[in-house]
Amino acid sequence: MTAADMPVPFPFAAIAGQPQLRQALLLAAADPGLGGVLIEGPRGTAKTTAARALAELMPGAPFVTLPLGASLESLVGTLDLGQAMAGHELRFAPGLLARAHGGVLYVDEINLLPDALIDSLLDAAASGVNVVERDGISHRHAARFVLVGTMNPEEGTLRPQLLDRFGLCVQLRNIEDAAERQAIVRARLAFDADPQGFRARHAQEQAALAGSLSRARARLGDASALPYDDATHETVGALCIEAGVDGLRADLVMLRSARALAAWEDAPAISAGHVQRVAEAVLLHRRKPVSASAPPAAAPVPRKQDAGGAPQPDDAGDAGDGDWGAMPPEPVGIERVKPLRPLLSTSRAVPKKA
Repeated sequence: MTAADMPVPFPFAAIAGQPQLRQALLLAAADPGLGGVLIEGPRGTAKTTAARALAELMPGAPFVTLPLGASLESLVGTLDLGQAMAGHELRFAPGLLARAHGGVLYVDEINLLPDALIDSLLDAAASGVNVVERDGISHRHAARFVLVGTMNPEEGTLRPQLLDRFGLCVQLRNIEDAAERQAIVRARLAFDADPQGFRARHAQEQAALAGSLSRARARLGDASALPYDDATHETVGALCIEAGVDGLRADLVMLRSARALAAWEDAPAISAGHVQRVAEAVLLHRRKPVSASAPPAAAPVPRKQDAGGAPQPDDAGDAGDGDWGAMPPEPVGIERVKPLRPLLSTSRAVPKKA
């Protein structure tokens, strides 16, 4: 039985209606060291289509999917049991991280994976190296890939510690504009009816995107290119402080993302405008929500009034913190009561028994 051919991907240039998603994916492809992209959104919002189309913009890049049932060994690699049982030396069997090197590693419903797998994914995505120390094997290999994870918030989310390690985050919503929905549906139906013809109509724009991506990656490889001034750095710090983020990872990712955007646009330097345009994708999953448990502000205590309606000072020194409705002490007259006579003195004498 021969393996079935993979369907041709939908061209990235033809993806419409999701500008934030397109920008985040292109920035992560330009600088895989950003730590990947987390895509939140409901079903049917082109998450998988966009991730598969991104790999096509990088010549020779593999597209690897991590299934939900994958084990840690299949992800990071493990001992080659065939070689070990044959009596040969211990040998490393590469996993999915090695296969994804230079391409895109796609994880659908990443929030449903065990934390151990997510930790290994994010470690490799940030460092570009996979380190394996297990089963008598000490091995490391390059694993530089673009990590794209998706999740539906209705099915749960990731712990804040894991969310923070994703470089960028995009939150997709259902498209509510009727004309835009119709245009997207027509494009998809046209692609399904004639994939090659549809791709040919977008070939020029697709080639332009691939060329821009290649040039951006080359510029980012030059450490001396794309400087930034103090004002740009101050903008980064102010945005992160305002968002109440923990640590400095947001600052670092924001500067790297702004640098990737400047490289994509062939700008001479990183500007505050570049920072502003990438800030939401950097802060969306790191921003601290306003605490709902904060006690409400104390309501003012009503002032006592006299018979004419004029306010009177509180008994507690007019501090405004006395108990509302408390009445001041008032003197009460006491009437002296005569003591009762002993009970037996007013009762009939009880005769003694003979």
